[in-house]
Amino acid sequence: MNPSSLKSRLALAAGLCLLPLSLALASPGAHGPNGEHLDGPAAVSVSSGLPRIEAHSEQFEIVGRLAASGLVLYVSRYETNEAVLGAQLDVELGNLKARAAFEAEPGSYRLSDKKLVDALQQAGSHSLVFTVTAGADSDLLDGTLAVAAHDDHDHAEGTGSGLRRGAAIAVGAGLLVVLAAVLLRRRRNAFGAAR
Repeated sequence: MNPSSLKSRLALAAGLCLLPLSLALASPGAHGPNGEHLDGPAAVSVSSGLPRIEAHSEQFEIVGRLAASGLVLYVSRYETNEAVLGAQLDVELGNLKARAAFEAEPGSYRLSDKKLVDALQQAGSHSLVFTVTAGADSDLLDGTLAVAAHDDHDHAEGTGSGLRRGAAIAVGAGLLVVLAAVLLRRRRNAFGAAR
């Protein structure tokens, strides 16, 4: 048997063995580094993955995120993007109303009222009304906080994807070992017959 023929057969066999692995890693759709589906509709990407809210008026802009400890909000001037520090910020959800406390160090406002935060943590769209009073300026802003349902779909999908990937790796490695053994046996038989 020609040595270059053996090398090309080994390369072809290795490629065929790795094919199931590449298919398992690429299916059932493209995924980003955090497991998000890249072939679905575009979504706002947030590094923390927490529910976000944005609201603005002619005077103010509010950006916030819902965490386990409460709703963290940042207030700025809409035209200049200058941070509004030490203002009075009231938050309303239906008949619930509470004041967000100003935190000087991060320059944010934290809503930690238990009833209001518990209501915001429920799945669904929450329409919020913000009242900002900064010196002589005062304004109402409204925004919607969308909170996804907490289910096991993403976890189960990730587990199934991991199982498929592991099975593909095992099958590919097994095929590679079997193919290498067959080729080595043929090579030994070919050299044995040539003697």
